[in-house]
Formats: sequence, C-alpha cells, structure tokens
Amino acid sequence: MKNNTEHRLKISVAGADELESIYRLRHDVYATELGQYESRSDESLPDAGDVASVYIAASLDGKLAGFVGITHPNSPQYSVDKFLSREDIPLTFDDQLYEIRALTVKEDLRGFQVATCLMYAAFRWIESHGGNHIVAVGRSEVLDLYLRIGMKPIGKTFKCGAVTYDLMSAGTHDVADRIRSSFQSRLKRIEKYMDWQLGIAFHSPAECYHGGAFFDAIGDQFDDLDRRKDIISADVLDAWYPPAPLARKALTDHMGFVMRTSPPTRSDGLVKSIAEVRGVRDDCILTGGGSSSLIFLAFRQWLNPSSRVLVLDPTYGEYLHVLEQVVKCKVERFSLKRSAGYQLNIESLKKKLAEGFDLFVWVNPNSPTGLHVSKSDVEAVLRESSTCKRVWIDETYIEYAGSEHSLESLASQSENVIVCKSMSKVYGLSGLRAAYLCASPHQLEELKVVTPPWSVSLPAQIAATYALHANDYYAMRYWETKDLRGKLVQGLSAMGITEIIPGIANFVMFHLPETMDKAESIVKTCRDHGLFLRNVAGMGSEVGHRAMRMAVKDEETNNRMLDIFRNALNQSNSIPRKDEIHEPIFTAY
Repeated sequence: MKNNTEHRLKISVAGADELESIYRLRHDVYATELGQYESRSDESLPDAGDVASVYIAASLDGKLAGFVGITHPNSPQYSVDKFLSREDIPLTFDDQLYEIRALTVKEDLRGFQVATCLMYAAFRWIESHGGNHIVAVGRSEVLDLYLRIGMKPIGKTFKCGAVTYDLMSAGTHDVADRIRSSFQSRLKRIEKYMDWQLGIAFHSPAECYHGGAFFDAIGDQFDDLDRRKDIISADVLDAWYPPAPLARKALTDHMGFVMRTSPPTRSDGLVKSIAEVRGVRDDCILTGGGSSSLIFLAFRQWLNPSSRVLVLDPTYGEYLHVLEQVVKCKVERFSLKRSAGYQLNIESLKKKLAEGFDLFVWVNPNSPTGLHVSKSDVEAVLRESSTCKRVWIDETYIEYAGSEHSLESLASQSENVIVCKSMSKVYGLSGLRAAYLCASPHQLEELKVVTPPWSVSLPAQIAATYALHANDYYAMRYWETKDLRGKLVQGLSAMGITEIIPGIANFVMFHLPETMDKAESIVKTCRDHGLFLRNVAGMGSEVGHRAMRMAVKDEETNNRMLDIFRNALNQSNSIPRKDEIHEPIFTAY
C-alpha cells in the first residue's frame, strides 16, 4: 500500500451518513457469509444496539473496509446481554466498563491488518474517554487478535448460529502497558500507513517521568507515612539533610496560619530575598513552583514546532519531554561520549552553536553524570553564542560546586542567557517546590504575563526566604555531602564497579560491568528490598543498559544502601540471564 493520503487507511468515528454502509457490510458478513441471520432483500442488517453504540470506521479509497463498535457504559445494554446473564459474568458493570463489539472487516481486505488497526483504534478511544476496563466478544477463530493485546478469556463461550464466541476482558492499563512496552516500534510503522482522524492522538500522550517510584512503597494516599522509615528513596535527588533550622522553625511555629492562608500573589518577598542574596535586581527574578513548572511555562511560550533546539545528551527527562512531546520542535542532541567520560568538548560545542539555534539547554552540573563545567569555560562558550537566540542554563546543583560559580549576575545583564535555579535539592525543600529564573527583564516580561497568581505556596515562600539567609548551615552540608559521596564511591568500587563518573553533586552515576546484569534487573531486585535507585538508560543515547544513579544519603543510610545493593548484585549474578523476547503483533501492510 502506497504511503500517501489517497491510499492510506482512514480511521474515523462513523457519522450518520456512514451507518448504511456499516449495515450493508454487516449483512455481507453475518447473513451471507456466516449465516447467522436470514438474508434480507435490502441487504442491510441494522441492530437494536446501534443506537447506543459508537462505531469506528476504516475506509480505503472512500469505501468502507471495516468497522468496530464500542458500547458506552451509559447504554441500556451491552451486546453480551443478548447471550449471557450478568450474574454469570465475573465483571463489575459500572460506569468505567466499555464493550468492544462487532469487529468486522470486508472479506477481501482481511490480510491487510485492517482488524488490527480497528482494534487499536477502539482501545485508544476507550482509553481516552476514561474507560478502566474492557469487555469484548470475539469469534473463536480470530481469538488471537484479542489475546495479543492483552485481552484474557473469562471462561464464557456462546454460539450465535454456527459461530462460537469467547467472552474476554482486560484492564485498559494492562492493555496500554502491553502495547507500549512491547510494540511501540511496530505502532510507529503502522501509523504511517494510516490517515488517523479519530479526534484523539494516535498515541496516548506520554507523561513526564522523573522518578519518585518509592512513593509506591510508602503509599501515595499517605495513610501510613511511617512506612517511609523502611524505604530508601535514592531514585530522586532529594537532600539527605533537613532544611535550615530557622526555616523549619518558621513553619512549625506558625503551621496553622501557614496552612490556611493564601500566599503573597507574586512572591514579592521571596523575589526581594533572592535578588539581595544573588546581587541582582528584583525585575531579573521570576519565581515558580519548582523548576519543572518554569520549564513548561517558558518553553511553551518561547518555542513552536519550527524551533530548533540543542540539548546535551544525557540530560533531564523534563527537557526532552517538553521539547519533543509538548512543543514538538526540532531537537538536536549534542552527545557527551561515554568513551570520553562524558566530558564536554568546549570547542566542538562552540562550533555546533555557530549553526544557530532558537534555544540551547545546558544543565550544569549535569544530571545524570554530576559533572561540572567551570565558570570560565561556560563564559567562553557564551561569548560565542550570539547566533543562539536563548541559552538556558540549569544550575540546580551549582551550590555543590560553590555559589560563586553561578552565572546569575551575567544572566541578569545578558541579551540571551537565562539561569534556572531550583531551591529543592540544595536547600532541602523538594516537598515545598520553589524555584526561579534569573535573566534580564526583557526575557521575563512575557513569562510574567502568563504566570498564574499564587504559583509558589506560602510554606515554600517562607522556607525559601529563610533558607537563602542560612549560608553557613548549608555550606557545612555541602562539605559533608562531598565526604559522603566519596565514601559511597569507595563502597561501589569495592564491589568491582570501576566505571564511576567523578561528579560533584549529591549523587553518583556509574556503569555496571558487562559481567553483571543490566541496570533494569538490579533496580527491580533492590526495590524488592526497599531500596529505590534510578536506571538512567532513558536519559541519554550513550549511557547503555548498565548505567545507574544513586543519591547520596547520610552515612548510616549509605551503608544500608550499599548492603542491599551488594546483595542484589550477588543475587542477580547467580541467576542465568534471559534475553528479552518480544512477540510480534503489529506489522506493516
């Protein structure tokens, strides 16, 4: 089948004008071909359930190729009600149960994946409309089509005419996991042969992932927060130390007031404190509820699909998510080579930036590597970045190098430099969510217009303000972090891990030797014992399947962490590895 609009399979919700074509195809298949119904002189076979059904149609060259029906939970009955009593069906018929029914394809097109496309379309429609569970009735001879996407028979069969049907069900989350974990590449291949007009995205939009799986073990409904004592949350990079004493006291002494009171609308007091401590003007600061919120805000305002953006690779998932999934602009990756220890080649970067970009995203110190580029080298690059409309420098971990390495002062007077500063990780305020941008006023004006009021909570404003003035307290914590990180590196080295990246922040990135199992397996084993680590394979093209990141904790927790990790390595290496087997499902026409 040719890859052009004229010959692509059109997938759409059937309109009233298409129902007669559906009735005629239904007559061809179920009356003439299968003999389930008597032939009608008008060769049209409507159904009582049609009124309550949504039909998704597949058309080729303007002619109906097939269809599938979806019964909404608000419908007076499901098609299965005609054959089985609900008391005999082990399902809960609630407002989140959708039915897939009457999957039908024109006889001469049954070898062209039309049924597969319709089945996927039905699933996406149900998923996007909030369905949690699916029930389906499928002919026994085509049962495999349902099974391959994760539907499971529930032990009920019945006949209509000479045709045997199986009753199946599945949770939409289970089907989604099945499709996206095993068949994503095949979906991409099949997509280009389709004219998708269903009114929803072909793929369910991917959510931005940033670790934090440890709350699955603690309980994200917070019913027993004491469970946190048995969990080591080293998959996100929260500080191992508490916030400054004065910050904690300000909140605890006035907790009732703080919890019930609306904050200053524009965080004016916090802005003044930041400007004072950083030595810049108030109008050079824009606060937000964490750096992620500022990334989403700024990039959506500044960029569009035609924008060209350069990012370092590896880097934070937020950046790639916003750029590729939300803005959908043109992203180029400047690769930090594993063979070079992920060190940034300054001269190569200068040459690349000379090509001209709308935005360059520079995380320094880098995550996941923890490597820091000196202030003088950064400034050397910036002096030659005039062809780049904006340079975004993320300094989330800069305090571990020393606040004197920050480029906030330069950004406040620059035409194209914006510094993004999180106050979560270095000040121990991750749970409160506070961050800011520092740039010249003209860079922030249009962002301030689209920033909602009360974007930073009152607890966050209070704690961040006090934290900014506790330099001595935090300076001591940064020195302690350096010592703890060194001991963590020693512990990993003693286990035979030699490829450890010499970062400066509150985490350690390393590569497992080829003789050990992949990171995914080790992470899973550690989780079974209460230790949550980060598999960083998805953060860069060079890192491979044995790259991991471990947050620095206090000495006692670090020792617990190393013990669990050592046991996980021993356990995984005693079990023979199995290659991943991916069952094919979607194929091109």
